[in-house]
Amino acid sequence: MMKHIHIYTLFLMFVFLTSCGQNQTNVPKDNIKYETKDIVTSHGPTQQMVRNIKKGRNGTILLAGSNSTSFGDVFRYDGKFFTNLTSKLGSHRFWDVLEDRRGNLWFTSIDSGVYYYSRKSLQHFTTREGLPNNQVTSVYEDKAGIIWFGTGGGVSRYDGKSFRNYKMKGAQRNNGITTIIEDKTGKLWIGTRGEAFIYDGKIFTTLTNKDGKGFNNVWSIIEDRKGNIWFGDNGLWRYDGRTFTKVSQRGVYAIIEDKKGNIWTTGTVNPPIGMVWALSRYDQKSLYNKKPTVTEIMSGPPAFLGLLEANDGSIWFGAEGGVYRYDGKTIKRF
Repeated sequence: MMKHIHIYTLFLMFVFLTSCGQNQTNVPKDNIKYETKDIVTSHGPTQQMVRNIKKGRNGTILLAGSNSTSFGDVFRYDGKFFTNLTSKLGSHRFWDVLEDRRGNLWFTSIDSGVYYYSRKSLQHFTTREGLPNNQVTSVYEDKAGIIWFGTGGGVSRYDGKSFRNYKMKGAQRNNGITTIIEDKTGKLWIGTRGEAFIYDGKIFTTLTNKDGKGFNNVWSIIEDRKGNIWFGDNGLWRYDGRTFTKVSQRGVYAIIEDKKGNIWTTGTVNPPIGMVWALSRYDQKSLYNKKPTVTEIMSGPPAFLGLLEANDGSIWFGAEGGVYRYDGKTIKRF
C-alpha cells in the first residue's frame, strides 16, 4: 500500500529559497562565454508574466502566466498574431497550458483549478470534480493519452472520466508539484518545491544522490535524445541511469534540449541567493567535459522563466514582463 503525507499549499514565488543540500565540493567552475544581442521590441503580452511556453498544433506557440496577484492569461502565437485564449474565462491566475494530441486545450490556474476546452464544449475541473487542490501548476500528457496534473495537494491522474490522486511520502511543506515528465521506460519524474520523485506505476521513490541526499526545488526535468535525465535545483544535474553529475552551479527554472543537442536553461546565476537571471546555452560538444562551455545569451532582471525551441529553431523564453525570441542573431521582445 502506498504511503502518503500531505503536500501543503504552494508558495507562489519564482526565486529558489532553499538550498538543495548537495555536496558542493569538487564541482567544476563554469567555463562561461558572454553574448550580447540587440533587443527589438514589438507588440504582444508585454504585461504578462510568461511562466510556461508550450508547442501547439501546426507550429503555434502557447504562452501561459499571471501578471498580477489576481489575473493572468493564455495566448496563442501563430507566427503573426497573439490571440488571447482565456479572455472569456474571467480573472484567474493561469500558470500552464497544454494542447493534447486530439487538439483539446487545457489551461491550469493557481486559483480555480483546470479549464478544458474541446471543439464541442468547455469544462471546468475543481476539487468538486475530483482534483486534490485548485492550485494547479503543471499539466502533462503521457504516451497513453493520460493527462497528469501537478497541484498544491499532490499529483492527479485524469483518464477522461475520473481523477485519481496521489500524495508522496517525504515531501516537505509548501512544495506543490512543479513539473512532470514521462521517460522512455514509462516512468514519471516529478519535481516539487520539496523533494523530487520517480513513479513506476506502483510506488513513488524519492530521487536521491549516491550519498542518500535528496534534491530540492526541482522546477524542470527533461529526458534528452540519449536517454539522460536533466534536472535543476540549485544547479544543473545530469543522470545517466547510474551516476548523478553536477554539470553547472547555475540555478535552473526551465530546461530544454534543442535540435542540435545543446542544453538551454533559464535560472538564477548564483543560487540560492542570486537575483541575476540568465538564458544560458550549454554546448553539446562539451556537455561531458569537466568544464562544459556555457554561453550566457542574456541576463537580467527580469526573471527568465518558461523556455521553448520553436519549429524554426528560434528559442523563446518567458519573463516577468513578456516573452522574448532569440533567432541566433537578435533578441526580440514581445
